[in-house]
Amino acid sequence: MSEGIIDEFQKQREALNQLVMTYAGQGTKRFYSLDAQAYRQGALPVKIKELLGLVASFVLRCDDCIKYHIIRCFEEGVSDQELEEALLIGLVVGGTITIPHQRRAMQAWDELKKNPPQMRM
Repeated sequence: MSEGIIDEFQKQREALNQLVMTYAGQGTKRFYSLDAQAYRQGALPVKIKELLGLVASFVLRCDDCIKYHIIRCFEEGVSDQELEEALLIGLVVGGTITIPHQRRAMQAWDELKKNPPQMRM
């Protein structure tokens, strides 16, 4: 069976993060730590923070970031309707240039729904 876009993304992301950390100085390590801490439970629930990260990534048109946040949204139990509304906000803010990113986001979401991570081999 061929590897899906989610599995391929996660393997590549892990390998490249390891490479970055091989060369990372204190500033890079601190930034990575800050990024991880920002998405922890706080006044806002993690689910909302992941949706915010998704919309920001969507408007900035970062496909890697979009995939990452789509996966995290799925893990946090975001519904189809919540995802669609969040991406609608991104579409309104970002305009039609975000439509190709919306297509790829929905492709990743659909793959996750059809083949949830716990079912993957």
